[in-house]
Amino acid sequence: MMIAGLTDGLEPVRAFNPRDGFAMLGLASLAVVAIVHLTKGLWFDGLGGTATPFFWLANGLILVLGLAAAATIIHMASPWVGNRHETPVWASAMVGVLPITVLISALSHNSGVVDLTDEHALGCVTASIASAFGVGGALVLWLRRGAPVSPNLAGWFTGIAAGALGTVYYGVACPTDTMAHLGIWHIVPIIISAMVGRLVVPSLIRW
Repeated sequence: MMIAGLTDGLEPVRAFNPRDGFAMLGLASLAVVAIVHLTKGLWFDGLGGTATPFFWLANGLILVLGLAAAATIIHMASPWVGNRHETPVWASAMVGVLPITVLISALSHNSGVVDLTDEHALGCVTASIASAFGVGGALVLWLRRGAPVSPNLAGWFTGIAAGALGTVYYGVACPTDTMAHLGIWHIVPIIISAMVGRLVVPSLIRW
């Protein structure tokens, strides 16, 4: 009788499966890419083979960072204490080589910061951050379904994942493929998104 009383009113719930989180992220990514294509248009010439090797290198590294951070976030939604989340940290260090390389190159050629700016810089930063909101929104919704035990860390990783993936998704429409542009202005949105994620996300996912 006591057990029957405890089970009264209980209803089956859908299992919490990380595959659903990846599916949610995938749908958000498709939506962002579609919006970029409709509003800006994908850079088909560059994607077809005219882009510089640094274009593929930079976007490839940023994509790996975004996927690593997003995968970590999806698994962080499950309340497991003691998990180590080092992959996004190492991926961030790997991507951090890009702006350092650009700065060293600029200084070694006595060009200073002049060659680090271009007419597309501001547009890339703002559009990439706007794209990041679509990805970040999906990750926040997923975290709210779960019970992350490290909200502050989840905030950092959500911002990094959103910024990196948003930058890549907009990056396929960016026709500027110089080392200076990709190494600086495609990294700035990730830094901004990481800071926004740390400040905003923890209050949205506490349980």
